[in-house]
Amino acid sequence: MTKRHFTNRQNPRRNSQRIYYIFAAHYLPYLGGLELYIQHMAQGLLAGGHQVLVITPNPGGLPSYEKIDGVSILRLPSFPLMENRFPVPKPCREFFRLHKKLMARRPDRVIVNTRFYFHSLYGVLLGRRKKSRTIVIDHGSSHLSMHQPALNFLGECFEHGITFLLRCLRPEFYGVSRASLRWLTHFHIQGAGILSNGVDIQQIEERLAAPRRDFRREYQIPKDALIYVYTGRLLKEKGLLPLAEAFSRLSNQRKDVYLLMAGDGPLEEELKKNAPPRMLLTGKLEPMEVIDLLKASDIFCLPSVSEGFSTSLLEAAACKNYIIVTRSACPTELLLDRSYCSILSDAKSDGIARALFWAADHPAERAKAAEKTYRQLVDHFTWEKTVANVEKL
Repeated sequence: MTKRHFTNRQNPRRNSQRIYYIFAAHYLPYLGGLELYIQHMAQGLLAGGHQVLVITPNPGGLPSYEKIDGVSILRLPSFPLMENRFPVPKPCREFFRLHKKLMARRPDRVIVNTRFYFHSLYGVLLGRRKKSRTIVIDHGSSHLSMHQPALNFLGECFEHGITFLLRCLRPEFYGVSRASLRWLTHFHIQGAGILSNGVDIQQIEERLAAPRRDFRREYQIPKDALIYVYTGRLLKEKGLLPLAEAFSRLSNQRKDVYLLMAGDGPLEEELKKNAPPRMLLTGKLEPMEVIDLLKASDIFCLPSVSEGFSTSLLEAAACKNYIIVTRSACPTELLLDRSYCSILSDAKSDGIARALFWAADHPAERAKAAEKTYRQLVDHFTWEKTVANVEKL
């Protein structure tokens, strides 16, 4: 993993240092937007002189304890349900041995990411037991979609049930965006504030100045061709099948357009099988390779059903890609209105296709919007600001 660029703000006064337990349903080496959010927060708090322990499920095959980039990680045994998308704690001897170690210390802050995992409930219970200030950060803006009405109904019932239990334990609730705060009201929760997602601008700009991969050369894409891009997990709820269908319409009319999808996930084989001309799947990329790809691309597409505050979107903005995003995934504190991006009313292929065609036909407006978004990002969404807000809690 690449080291992050945080200023060392360590305070020599020992009583200013805190112990943070950060609970996450997934963490490194599993890599996605949520994991990057937690990684940046942990490293920022470390740079501030605090002690940090990330506590996450272990689906098997990973060490119970290790350090990655200086961050201590404790992994609790779990059952990897739904291909490990929904890990459930495994009550075994090893679990209780590690639980005893956690209970041996009193953290000053317990930070729990997301609401709807048993791991999250465990984190809030531990915080309450240790009388630590306990914070739950919500990262969503709608119910999770299972793509089947019956499963969606059961999933919504479960989410309401586990959120009710969390409310009874009275942690403080925060969101990563305004959309997340609004979503909390659906569960009759008044959020205390926003702990927004962010990017490491210095690290990204250093990589943009010296990229290690040239994706146009690798995929033999002409210099004057227009590249649309998606980066992230290849999941149905990201709207990738309608995106592929919409791009097929565009590629039938224009031969100077390409769509690159970077990531892995359960949808990978279906996307490969039905890919239209000039739609390419790169596979999973390392974090800085994603920046190399965004340097080569022009337009970032996120037709997702639900997002709290997408890390991929922030990275695209930092690389001055024009953004096409669904209303349900649009962080309005970054993308203030339609002069900053194309906002889709839904994740259907017709609307996506119209946005793809418009972006291809309006390069000047596209460049102006990307510059506005970049300025808004630099002014408000860096990790130094977010970590400082966590320290002030």
